[in-house]
Amino acid sequence: MKEEVTMNKLGTMKINHLMLSMRIPMILSMMLQAVYNIVDSAFVSNIPVNGEMALNALTLAFPVQMLMVAIGIGTGVGTNALLSKSIGQGDLKKAKKVAGNSIFLAIVIFMVFLLFGLFGVDLYASTQTSNPEIKDMVITYLKICCTASAGIVFFTIFEKLLQATGNSLYSTIAQIAGAIINIILDPILIYGWFGIPALGVAGAAYATVLGQITSAVLGIVFHLKKNKDIKNKPGNLKPDLQIIQSIYAIGLPAILAQALMSVMTYGMNLILGNISESAVTAYGLYYKIQQFILFAAFGLRDAITPIVSFNHGMRSKRRVKEGIKYGISYTIAIMVVGLLMIEIFAVPFSALFGLSGETQKLCISAMRIISISFLFAGINIAYQGIFQALDAGLESLILSVLRQFLFVLPVAWAFSRLACKFPDKTWLVWITFIIAEVLSCFIATLFMKKINHKIISNLED
Repeated sequence: MKEEVTMNKLGTMKINHLMLSMRIPMILSMMLQAVYNIVDSAFVSNIPVNGEMALNALTLAFPVQMLMVAIGIGTGVGTNALLSKSIGQGDLKKAKKVAGNSIFLAIVIFMVFLLFGLFGVDLYASTQTSNPEIKDMVITYLKICCTASAGIVFFTIFEKLLQATGNSLYSTIAQIAGAIINIILDPILIYGWFGIPALGVAGAAYATVLGQITSAVLGIVFHLKKNKDIKNKPGNLKPDLQIIQSIYAIGLPAILAQALMSVMTYGMNLILGNISESAVTAYGLYYKIQQFILFAAFGLRDAITPIVSFNHGMRSKRRVKEGIKYGISYTIAIMVVGLLMIEIFAVPFSALFGLSGETQKLCISAMRIISISFLFAGINIAYQGIFQALDAGLESLILSVLRQFLFVLPVAWAFSRLACKFPDKTWLVWITFIIAEVLSCFIATLFMKKINHKIISNLED
C-alpha cells in the first residue's frame, strides 16, 4: 500500500517560479562541473616548459573524463526521474529502493574506472598520439583521475538525489566547495608553490580529484540530513533488478547522450590530428570553453526533468505543458547569452590560455563559427530532458545519436579531407556542428509532436 506523502513543491508551486528556483542551483552546479576542466587547462597551458603540449595532453585525456561524468550523470538522471515520479505517486517504499540501488550502482561504476585506470590508460593514450612526451602526460593525468574517480562518481549520484527532492541548493553548495578546492590547489600543485614540488600535469589531476572528493563528501552529508523521507537503510542497497532496469530505462539515453560527447571528442581528435596538432589543441580548448555554456543548458535540462516527470506522475496536463514551455524558453535564453559571450570575447579567451600563432587563429575561428549552433543546440538539449521525463527514452537516444555522432563525425571527416589539402580551409570542419544541430532540431520537433499526441494529450486537465 502506498504511504502518505506530504505534497511536494514540485506539484504545487507555480511552474515559472519553480523553474526559476530550481534552475539557478542546477545551472551553477553543471557550470561548476565544467570549471574543473577549464581551470586545469588554464593553469597547465601556462607551464613555462611545454605548456602547449600539456594542454594537448589534457585535450586527449578529456574523452575519458567525459565518459566518467556521462555514466555517473546518466545513472543520476535515471534515479532523479524515477525518484521524483515515485514521490509524486506517493510511493515512498519504491523511492527508498531507488535511492539505495543508485548508491550500489555508484560503487560498481567506480570499480570499473578504477580497473581502467590501473590497466587501460596506456593503450588508450597510444591510440590518441604518437608523441612520447604528450603520451606520458596523458597516462599520468588519467591514471590519477580514474583510480581516484570515487569523488566524481558518488557526487553525481548524491547530487541527483538532492535535486530529485527539491534540495538542489545543497548539491550546488557541495559543487562550489569542490570547485574552490580545485582552483586553490591547481597552481600550488602544478607550479610547486609553498615548498611543494612542481608536479605539472600530475598536479592538475590531484587538484581535480581532491575537489571532486570534497563535493562527494558534502553531497553525502546533505543527503543524510535533508532527504528525511528517504530512509537510508543498508537493505535498500541490495540490488533490485527491476529498479535498476527502470533507472537505466530512463538514464541510459542520458548516459549515451553524454557518452556520445566523449566518442565525438575522441573521433574529432583523430580527424583533426590528420590536419595538425594545432587543430587538435584549438578544438580541445574551444570545446572546454563551450562546455561552460552547454553545461548551463544541461543544468536547466536537469531542472526540467524532475518537474515534468513529477507532474507526469500526478497526471497534470497543464503543469506538464507549462514545464515544457518554460524549460524550452529559458534554455534558448541561456544559449543566446552564451553565443554573445563567445562571439565578443573569443580573442581574450584564447589569450587567457597562452595560445599564439596558428593555434590561436584556429581556436578563435572555432569559437566564432561553432557557437552559432548554440541557438539550435539549446532546443535539442531541452527536448532531451523533456523526452526523458515523459518516458520517451528512445526518442532522446535517437536525438543524441544524430546530433553527436551521425551528423557530426562523417561530415567532419569529409571536410577534413579538404582541409588536409588546403590547411586554410580548416574552418569548414567547424561548420559541421551547425549542420548537425539544425538537422537534429527539425527531427526533435517531429518527435515532440508525436509525444504530445501519444502521452501529453491523454493526461488530465
